[in-house]
Amino acid sequence: MDTPETGPSSHLQTSFAQLRDDLQQCIIGQPHLVQCLLVALLADGHLLVEGAPGLAKTTAVKALAARIEADFHRVQFTPDLLPADLTGTDVFRPQSGSFEFERGPLFHNIILADEINRAPAKVQSALLEAMAEQQITVGRRTWQLPELFMVMATQNPIEQEGTFTLPEAQLDRFLMHVTIGYPDATAELAILKLAREQASRRAHPVAAAPALLSQADVFAARDAAMAVHMAPALEEYLTQLVLATRDAGHYGPELKRWIAWGGSPRATIALDRCSRAQAWLSGRDYVLPEDVHAVAHEVLRHRVLLSYEAEAEGVRPDQVIGRLLDLVPLP
Repeated sequence: MDTPETGPSSHLQTSFAQLRDDLQQCIIGQPHLVQCLLVALLADGHLLVEGAPGLAKTTAVKALAARIEADFHRVQFTPDLLPADLTGTDVFRPQSGSFEFERGPLFHNIILADEINRAPAKVQSALLEAMAEQQITVGRRTWQLPELFMVMATQNPIEQEGTFTLPEAQLDRFLMHVTIGYPDATAELAILKLAREQASRRAHPVAAAPALLSQADVFAARDAAMAVHMAPALEEYLTQLVLATRDAGHYGPELKRWIAWGGSPRATIALDRCSRAQAWLSGRDYVLPEDVHAVAHEVLRHRVLLSYEAEAEGVRPDQVIGRLLDLVPLP
């Protein structure tokens, strides 16, 4: 692999650093969300974002799509949504007297699944195949989705009436589960200023479109990020973190009482890929324990299922993950 100082990898790291700076200029007060978007893009995974309304969840993924050579589609999930509304369906053409498949929004590169938990089980099943297999099946035919395919789904933690709990199997297909909060006072003032500037630009458009990052560059950056070196001791450490979620009793009776189900092997794979992407975005060609810790909550938050006792005591997954990070010894 090229060193961070020279070669194609250095050029790509510079491009992604510029992309991160551009996104942070229009997504003010949410640097963690921007970082997780880039990690998911590099690690070739899907993102579940949970936060109150108005925190730039939709704006973030639209801004990312606008800066990549990729097409974007937003789907508003509702209780009356049908699988065909995502996958597409056969449409009868009277001119030819035959049926022709009309492709749905899942055939785009970047999909925003807005309020994903408002759709029923059949819709979730159609989305699950696309996320897990990167293909869709309608009737007897199967279509492959684009090589660059990323789903960012949003959930609103406030209004739960009329929602459907996402199945654990589908949650496990999300590479990361990101929770975001309100910006601070300084960021709030910056958001106000940006909103005024955007309103002025709409009235008097002069700004040029942002430079696009090609799909070839995205794929090359993925290869470079996944080639980042991880020491065997660190591989053992992240494996032990996931194993600790399954055998929590080894780290104390409290954790054993709190955890009902631990992370699957997909959690280990996700932790490895996200740690490498995090290190590459930091300009390094090797992974540090800090990289693992930086993504551990997002990778494990939706994969560690708590017991009834933990929920009754008000224990949150982040508390459990934080305790594991404290107890599992570093290499």
